[in-house]
Amino acid sequence: MDMISNRIETLGFEKRFLENIDPVDLNKFDIARVMAVHKDSYIINNGKNDVFAELIGKMVFSADSSIDYPAVGDWVLATFFDKNTFSIIHNILPRKSLLKRKTPGKKIAFQLIAANIDVAFIVQSMDADFNLRRLERYLVMVKESNIKPVVLLSKSDLIDAEGIANRVAEIHGIMPLLDVKPFSNENESGLNKIKALLVPGQTYCLLGSSGVGKTTLLNNLIGESVFTTKTVREKDSKGRHATTSRQLITLDCKAMVIDTPGMRELGNFSVEIGIDEIFSEIIELSKQCQFNDCNHANEKGCAVIEAVKKGQVSEKRYQNYIKMKKESAYYEMSYLEKKQKDKQFGKLCKTVMKHKRNRENK
Repeated sequence: MDMISNRIETLGFEKRFLENIDPVDLNKFDIARVMAVHKDSYIINNGKNDVFAELIGKMVFSADSSIDYPAVGDWVLATFFDKNTFSIIHNILPRKSLLKRKTPGKKIAFQLIAANIDVAFIVQSMDADFNLRRLERYLVMVKESNIKPVVLLSKSDLIDAEGIANRVAEIHGIMPLLDVKPFSNENESGLNKIKALLVPGQTYCLLGSSGVGKTTLLNNLIGESVFTTKTVREKDSKGRHATTSRQLITLDCKAMVIDTPGMRELGNFSVEIGIDEIFSEIIELSKQCQFNDCNHANEKGCAVIEAVKKGQVSEKRYQNYIKMKKESAYYEMSYLEKKQKDKQFGKLCKTVMKHKRNRENK
């Protein structure tokens, strides 16, 4: 076991993962990490090299949702063939963290972002992209997954020292202890402070909208322009997707970074823990409400509404809290209903096929 863990510990493998592996499986399969996901295929690494992989049919047929499929950063059990040029994934090891969001649009389903992340770098630029309400959404998603958040404020070269200090103060106004690092990809100020955060064997991910400088930052961390970047539209400062897929990159310092496509739509559900942590002052105020089941909408004796009226909690922050609570409850309910309908439809199909076989056998 020590030999196996030592071989892949440079990819972030922790010995505690061995506790979740049946000794029989340990002898039958290799442990590998998912380095990239491309629709129905994967690139995995067993501590030696990157190998093309597909899922065993049993995993595909037994999957109930996207959560049952590997994400970038997952640890898997796999079989390698043809001198490590092809592999089959048999199982996913239990995750210590999983970043996910609602799929864009009206469809109620999960979209996996990355697994087994230690630190999430949430990147916002200090120009038109800066948005506290969007930042709160990212923080809720990250905290729900028990991942440490760090906010990186890009394009510090476009704003003076006082403006930078004001941006940082605004963020600390909602989370006083949050680590915030201003930086510039252009003049490279602040990059050394970001590099100092990188720990060998730890896995980081870059989150943020298109055009905030995530891919350029990754190139700067690598030390060369490995990944393509795209310019920002001048008329509205909106970015265009430079990253179209998720992949895990190992840096020279032996830390690992996952770049993710820009997210213009960030729907969260089943995020009660994340909401409670990011809006902790509202949660504390709610304990003073007259009614235990207060929704903080228009109930009599609501301490939260009273605090908003007095300016103790900003109106915009309060509205974002209410909106996310409603969204989370609605998406979760809709997802469970959809899952129940899918299960019933699956049973119906099995029953129909069974009756058909019985008729054919008569």
